Amino acid sequence: MSAQNLTLLTDLYELTMMQGYFETQDNQNVIFDVFFRDNPNQGGYSIMAGLEQVIDYIKNLNFSYDDVDYLRRLGIFSEDFLQYLSGFHFSGNIYAIPEGSVIFPKEPLIKVIAPIMEAQLVETAILNIINHQCLIATKASRVVYAAQGNGVMEFGLRRAQGPDAGLYGARAAMIGGCVGTSNVLAGHMFDVPVLGTHAHSWIMSFKDEYTAFKEYARLYPDACTLLVDTYDTLKSGVPNAIRVFKEMRDTGIHPKSYGIRLDSGDLAYLSKKARKMLDEAGFTDAVIAASNDLDEFLINDLKIQGAAITSWGVGTNLITSKDCPSFGGVYKLAAIQNAEGEFTPKIKISENTEKITNPGNKTIYRIYDKETGKIRADLICFADEVFDPEEDLLLFDPKATWKKTKLKGGTYTMKEILKPVFINGECKYPSPSVKEIAEFCRQEKETLWDETKRLFNPHRVYVDLSRKLYDTKEELLDSANRQDA
Repeated sequence: MSAQNLTLLTDLYELTMMQGYFETQDNQNVIFDVFFRDNPNQGGYSIMAGLEQVIDYIKNLNFSYDDVDYLRRLGIFSEDFLQYLSGFHFSGNIYAIPEGSVIFPKEPLIKVIAPIMEAQLVETAILNIINHQCLIATKASRVVYAAQGNGVMEFGLRRAQGPDAGLYGARAAMIGGCVGTSNVLAGHMFDVPVLGTHAHSWIMSFKDEYTAFKEYARLYPDACTLLVDTYDTLKSGVPNAIRVFKEMRDTGIHPKSYGIRLDSGDLAYLSKKARKMLDEAGFTDAVIAASNDLDEFLINDLKIQGAAITSWGVGTNLITSKDCPSFGGVYKLAAIQNAEGEFTPKIKISENTEKITNPGNKTIYRIYDKETGKIRADLICFADEVFDPEEDLLLFDPKATWKKTKLKGGTYTMKEILKPVFINGECKYPSPSVKEIAEFCRQEKETLWDETKRLFNPHRVYVDLSRKLYDTKEELLDSANRQDA
């Protein structure tokens, strides 16, 4: 799959629009923005992920002879257009927020500046990649937050919607904060830890549970986590595990990690009982891992109930983001370059105010409280606007403009978060490793206020518009209203 040509991974209307542009107008430069309208699960933030795969897609974007022959057989494309596709390559500019960054609704995650035919073609694949990985990275971050410092392992491969979803979902989960994955191919491709224990079938294949545990401990003495709920967790599983741990201790074997895993039943009750049994036997450092259809809400509840679980295996609900299965990213035209080389702002208008877009060639400044390092707001502005953090800055809610905040000069810092990725078709952005992105993500989440990270009714981070951008947007809306009249 990694060698698959993704050039035709697009919706048909991207190609028919490309041919329309080819036949009816100059291939003028345009700007498209990728953004999303709401955080998944009504959360306070999301996580940027998938940029490395977007880069790979753009680098390898070309129509093979087979691609062109297939399109010819559809009978809807002219030979002149097919000839153009035969020599296609991406020649534009792409700016993006780095992977692992915390992101918020309405702000451009990716900005594509390119001839309109090129910019139109890449829409579907970019959204496919970004929507999936941002969704899973955000879900993983919520699960990790609920675990309160305990390790979370991603192990949803068998429930993912296909091999690619399992593979890149594992990548995104690691970015979001998981400590490892059960997916061996993901471990190999992305150089991340692979983790796992054994299944119930291992226990059932032996004459009794004790023998199964003993053989597993003999094979894997340095990492011995035993699944204790095959028959009876407290009457059989935990006592047999303790018996094997004692035998290991008596023979001088000291595992680097060891413990038990619970995969069914009342996890809060069983974990507390198991903890007491392990501690009384002298195994106070034994890990108690848990699985069984976990998500951030169940983990949060188990924590409230005092569950003695110190490691969490999360599968289906993480890899599929089961309760919120889509991210909702969109790709909208923001500006068209005129004959003088200037970008004319464009706006999409809708009766649904949430769907009205922000026009023009934009960038984003992240504003931090200078004393705490926490995020105060994000400011979307035109790309040529300049701000001095030593001067007062007035922020206002673009929906309720009477809501204003004045930041005193010297009390805040600003950082432009859109970074150049492709310039004139050449990649200028060295992608970090997944481990490096995950560490960056951990640091990024430290810039969030605790109120923004909570699972229920989180505080909203303000995403504001500069006065210049706001006024331009209002002028375009007024102009459209005058035309309708």
